[in-house]
Amino acid sequence: MLALTVAAGLAVSSLAGSPASYAAAPHGAPGIGDPYFPLDGNGGIDVQSYDIHDRYRFASGRLSGWTALRLTATEALSGFDLDFLLPVSRVEVDGHRAPFDQTHHELSIDAPLADGESARVVVRYAGAPGHYSYAGESNWLADRHEVVAMNQPHMAPWWFPANDHPLDRSTVRMSITVPKQKQVVGNGRQVGRTVRRGLATTTWEAGEPMVPYLAFFAAGSYEIARGHAGGRPWYVAVSKGLGTTSRQVAMGLMKQTPTLLHWLEGVIGDYPFAEAGGLTTALPVGFALENQTRPTYPFMGDSPGAVRTVAHELAHQWFGDSVAVRGWTDIWLNEGWATYFENFYTETHGGPTTDELMRDEYGDIPAGDAFWNHEVADPCPDHEDCVGPIFASFVYDRGGMALAALRNRIGDQHFSELIHQWVTDHQGGNGDTTEFETLAESVSGADLTGFFDAWLHSDSKPADTAANGLG
Repeated sequence: MLALTVAAGLAVSSLAGSPASYAAAPHGAPGIGDPYFPLDGNGGIDVQSYDIHDRYRFASGRLSGWTALRLTATEALSGFDLDFLLPVSRVEVDGHRAPFDQTHHELSIDAPLADGESARVVVRYAGAPGHYSYAGESNWLADRHEVVAMNQPHMAPWWFPANDHPLDRSTVRMSITVPKQKQVVGNGRQVGRTVRRGLATTTWEAGEPMVPYLAFFAAGSYEIARGHAGGRPWYVAVSKGLGTTSRQVAMGLMKQTPTLLHWLEGVIGDYPFAEAGGLTTALPVGFALENQTRPTYPFMGDSPGAVRTVAHELAHQWFGDSVAVRGWTDIWLNEGWATYFENFYTETHGGPTTDELMRDEYGDIPAGDAFWNHEVADPCPDHEDCVGPIFASFVYDRGGMALAALRNRIGDQHFSELIHQWVTDHQGGNGDTTEFETLAESVSGADLTGFFDAWLHSDSKPADTAANGLG
């Protein structure tokens, strides 16, 4: 869509050798290696931190600013890529202007780095995020009163340059400038707010590293509530774009966050982050998202399903946020667990058990239904247009059913041990389906090959047998 080249002096590098050595080093790959999204992430770099400085103009939908990244080369490089959609005006590496090319999603920077060398990269940019799309996604969510940067599997490239894949998590600090009558909400905790000439800059900082799509900010007019529970602060916000009655309902739901987290901690283990909360937007988002420390929600009313949705997103704080997928083929590990805990909330609050819910769903869907005609652990085998398939209902529901059946198969004690060990072993890292299967067999002492083949690796309905957690 957009191609431009800027030439300037290269940054000074400690890469050993003559200029010929720079030419011999490879440019970092434009993708990190995910089969579903080959241009996600980038080769040759590891980002440690993002320091984002953005200004958003509601009337025009224009976002401008700069982001400083601290990154380390994982091999000798002649240059590297970042994932970004907005037009870039300038790139600096360790204080020196660097040449760059920009072709739609890829920002390609010419700056030699030695293997293991760290650098500070500053990217300056401006554009209207609502004008850009990637991988079939047009993710910018805003009107003239409110904006929320939330989506999955991609969101960062619409508002800051990133190494956009779950394999590279980094600390995030964001300073967002909007008119002073607006409020800004982000991940972690608010660490500052300054007002100057009608504009306010609000800074949020997350204490723990996160993968790029989990970083978010919202700006608008909000009702705020905050407090402490379980030894940690919580902060929730509800858009004033909702009517008075709806706002009261939404705030009541958001205030259940500390109680639901306490319940989840009793089942899973210690909450993995220093802050907690949530935000309800008035924008027509149509889905909830597990932004790290502060999930975002549409207005959901006061039905039991609304509480289940909050439980779902809070379960993601362990399954998806603390333990990220190794690749998007493993998305069932996020959505299956979150769906399971939705159902377990029902079980522990006077409703049907996870087993009853699983068996009802199993019995209601005939073998010939398309629901069964996919592999849960490879939901997009054609590797094309994968955003839809990885968030299809079978990933959520069959993933949750598989876990309920696994609980039947290995028993409550081993299942509880599996939960605790999975989130402990992989906290702050990544996990994949093979690792999960191996751990389940190790914890239970059972050969579960047939079970996982039936539930995760088959494109047909599992047989109604005890070996499959059904008989």
